[in-house]
Amino acid sequence: MNKIEIDFEKMGGLIPAVVQDSETGEILMLAFQDQEAYEKTLASNEVYFFSRSRNELWRKGATSGNVLKVVEVLADCDDDSVLIKVQHDENLKACHTGERSCFFKKIK
Repeated sequence: MNKIEIDFEKMGGLIPAVVQDSETGEILMLAFQDQEAYEKTLASNEVYFFSRSRNELWRKGATSGNVLKVVEVLADCDDDSVLIKVQHDENLKACHTGERSCFFKKIK
């Protein structure tokens, strides 16, 4: 496997991280990672993000119990965003609102 250097500088130290159910392909959420969150995700096989509103690292599911287990991490073609495929039990809720996915508000 090739070592991929993620470019954290394009967006001021953050990258978009799309989270997808590895079995169904459903997009569960989009959040941001700094280098520490990215590296902790790779090392622990649990998803970490950087909270822009709280300005701190957070492990998804630390308080809710809805921990996302990493199956695969892919970089985009520009190495400035990632797709994190996760094992997502049907009872777990990825969204802080209690929904399975953060993408539940139909616009059109």
